Amino acid sequence: MGKFEELLHKQGYLVFDGPMGTELERRGYDVNDALWSAKFLKEDPDAIRQIHYDYFKAGADVVTCASYQASIPGFLKAGYTKEEAKSLIVKSLDLVKEARDAWWEAEGKASGRPYPLVAGDIGPYGAYLADGSEYTGSYDLTDDAYRDFHLERMKLLKAAGADVFAVETCPKLAEAKACASMLEELGADYWVSFSFRSTDQISDGTRIEEIAKTLTKEAYPHLQALGVNCTPPEYVMGLIRNYKSLTDLPVVVYPNSGEIYDGLTKTWHGAPDGLSFEDRLPGWILAGADAVGGCCRTRPEDIQKAAELLKDRSAGIS
Repeated sequence: MGKFEELLHKQGYLVFDGPMGTELERRGYDVNDALWSAKFLKEDPDAIRQIHYDYFKAGADVVTCASYQASIPGFLKAGYTKEEAKSLIVKSLDLVKEARDAWWEAEGKASGRPYPLVAGDIGPYGAYLADGSEYTGSYDLTDDAYRDFHLERMKLLKAAGADVFAVETCPKLAEAKACASMLEELGADYWVSFSFRSTDQISDGTRIEEIAKTLTKEAYPHLQALGVNCTPPEYVMGLIRNYKSLTDLPVVVYPNSGEIYDGLTKTWHGAPDGLSFEDRLPGWILAGADAVGGCCRTRPEDIQKAAELLKDRSAGIS
């Protein structure tokens, strides 16, 4: 039993962290760059470390490193050398481990909470394109091309000490399968989380039934969970129910806040239905989500609320 499965079995739930990019933006950092949050691995690693720390403090059991956009091709395109690219990818994992150690010594050890996990973050090829393709899947690569893009980053993060991997915001089943196969070769535990365009279709139109039929524990023994992230929160209740009816794997959900971005005014506005992330959390937990966290525009306060509600469910408090 791997660390992820063991902690989920012991505690009965897992709390995931929230976003890095939009949290940096909220704190005054300019993330308008093809490298997005990954550029701060070089420019301001302390800012990344502090956000990781704040998520541990808020109650996160699993915190992902800032490698979502930190691919070797991405760094090369931005003018870094290959050695610099590799070093920054390793640094992404080192920063989250440093934050964990600092939090554990300061308060975690005395809190009674379990020792949290650090995850290597594997963003899709579409994130490297920096054109929104992680929400459309409008690219087609061969398995060899996916391997060329993803494998070295995976090897670096595993060697740096990742407890588990997040294959996330995945818009294509073909890419998810390729990543799963590589992580199986490495003997690394992982979950796969998709971006969805409805309650039963991922971003490229593949139906959730096909996802559940293909990504099974029998076919991929190191697969720990399936889920949804970087997706409008109004889809999540239906997605939990669909996943639960189709797979025995744990279900992880960490959607966006629901706010809408206006590209003309460059401002964020509230969710169209008026419901906040916090308003929706109880329903997801009652529906049986095994792990809950947040994606774009959620905050450490949202993670703290998820942790409180999940703890209450585990304790049998309605």
